[in-house]
Amino acid sequence: MKRNSEYKDMALRSLEGNWTKAVVASLIAFLILEIVGSSPSFLVDPVPGMVWQGVITIMLLPLAWGYRVFFLRMAREENTDYKRLFDGFSQYVRITLAELLKGIYVLLWMLLLIIPGFVKDYSYAMTEFILKDHPEMSGEEAICQSMKMMQGHKMQLFLLDLSMIGWFILSCLTLGIGFLFLVPYNYSAHAHFYEDLKEQYNDINPF
Repeated sequence: MKRNSEYKDMALRSLEGNWTKAVVASLIAFLILEIVGSSPSFLVDPVPGMVWQGVITIMLLPLAWGYRVFFLRMAREENTDYKRLFDGFSQYVRITLAELLKGIYVLLWMLLLIIPGFVKDYSYAMTEFILKDHPEMSGEEAICQSMKMMQGHKMQLFLLDLSMIGWFILSCLTLGIGFLFLVPYNYSAHAHFYEDLKEQYNDINPF
């Protein structure tokens, strides 16, 4: 595996000349996920509002998946037309169940103790990319594969994210506008991390 500084440099190279596309893609995803996803909370009765918000959030999980995978495509110099953000809806059940299952697993671990849940979240971090590369895999299989690939690498990915804490603080100070740049940067770095991890893993355990 490379050093985290190298993954960050690779992410910046992927985004070079693509920042406008990355920011627009982020705007599309954020507007739909945040505004549409949170709209039921404005209902007078908070209980049905929360229920409907949960339902809509689940319905939009394929978009969250498509947004993350968008930057893997960009890292690979593949087609990054904006309609690719909605690719997950063409395999709606598979992607939704995978994302829902991942979220449930993390939540259950969080209920035990915060730290185990945090660790598990990093164990499952490659699930979205694996689902993209292996359409024959179910969500459960992709999660298990991510756990195998991330053995011994969770701390490095955590440190990669931690190294962006300064950008996170700056994004908060800009009333969230900075996240339109930070999230593409972070997801692109994750994509390059995955590419390296996949190559290393396949050399030992082809799947």
